[in-house]
Amino acid sequence: MRVTIFGTGYVGLVTGTCLAEVGNDVVCVDIDEDKIAGLERGVVPIFEPGLEVLVRENHATGRLRFSTDAASAIDHGQLLFIAVGTPPDEDGSADLSHVLAVASTIGQNLKESGAIIVNKSTVPVGTADRVRATIADELAKRDKDFSFDIVSNPEFLKEGDAVADCLRPDRIIIGSDSAKAIAALRNLYAPFNRNHDRLVLMDVRSAELTKYAANAMLATKISFMNEIANIAEKVGADVEQVRIGIGSDPRIGYNFIYPGAGYGGSCFPKDVKALAQIARQHDYSPRLLDAVESVNDSQKHRLFALLQQHFDGELKGLTIAVWGLAFKPNTDDMREAASRTLLEELWTAGAIVRAFDPEAMDEARRIYGERADLILCEDAFDTLVDSSALVIVTEWKAFRSPDFKRIRASLREPVLFDGRNMFEPEMVESAGLAYYGIGRGRSVKRPA
Repeated sequence: MRVTIFGTGYVGLVTGTCLAEVGNDVVCVDIDEDKIAGLERGVVPIFEPGLEVLVRENHATGRLRFSTDAASAIDHGQLLFIAVGTPPDEDGSADLSHVLAVASTIGQNLKESGAIIVNKSTVPVGTADRVRATIADELAKRDKDFSFDIVSNPEFLKEGDAVADCLRPDRIIIGSDSAKAIAALRNLYAPFNRNHDRLVLMDVRSAELTKYAANAMLATKISFMNEIANIAEKVGADVEQVRIGIGSDPRIGYNFIYPGAGYGGSCFPKDVKALAQIARQHDYSPRLLDAVESVNDSQKHRLFALLQQHFDGELKGLTIAVWGLAFKPNTDDMREAASRTLLEELWTAGAIVRAFDPEAMDEARRIYGERADLILCEDAFDTLVDSSALVIVTEWKAFRSPDFKRIRASLREPVLFDGRNMFEPEMVESAGLAYYGIGRGRSVKRPA
């Protein structure tokens, strides 16, 4: 099929590439001329395992093209996808300016009836109606009375595993009341739908809400477990044992019950806020969603609080080693990352940071520029030079089995702060390091 995708960000580029991979003729459109020129040369602007190879291979075959020419791209597509960003507005609601700008462009350039416009951006309930109205207004200005369908087809891609999620989805949500549109999308997704029927059909508004509800549920599990971890720390329990105890219940399961330094990224923080704002706009008080966000905001300060406790509040002049800057492994994304909260608190306290991340070093330079209190190292162990503590913020595989004796010998003071509970405390302590985790009971004095 001929597919046009507006937006070459995370969702648009992954979706377009995977659709091309299974044989579709895809044009990805963006207003950023430099990004499009880079993609034409095979330069992928984001780090996502497996994506760069697929982009280059499918571009070489001609199945995947990149353009800034919206009019010709609209002429090309049997299906027109909107996959642009919806960043948070000042009140936490989703900013739909990019989505509606694409809708205007479509309305200004449609040449015939029958278009199927598929919204893949994460948008508030009711956005399909606004997209429809925007396109209709533009058509009316041109004295055109073309018919068209609007479909909600939310994405469920995990950063770091997006290509696999796209090629092997666990569900494909289609929100539409148009038999023609449903049939077209069923045909488009047939290559991803062979083992069993993954299509879930529903009305447009339910599809729009499903995306927010899914991310809010996952965020809720994370914040709940962080709440339990903080209680465990206070009472001297070990949250990792608690996690195993509750995760063995199939009604709960093990996914997303790992305590840590708080969730970040481009989805959970903004989607929880946006869903809460949607509720408030409809005169409903989203008490649970507000609590999920509040717990997460507090959790991002937990590592700094442990550092303050260990050093009796005297962090000025100390150098702290930090392993991990991305909000999660297998991405270079630092949006809403726990590392940013920690770095900025350490700088305010007068500390110097030596940091390393396998993929996010350029992103850190872009965000923070050159500054004397941030030293970006080329190797994880280089961060330990002159450092008084090691803090692990991101659970990269490369950090899972370090040489603890080498860490002990390299640090000025033998202390490790494990922000993702990657290690067994006894193993760390046997190497002569003091250990602080999240909810491991190590920061309270136990009775003799």
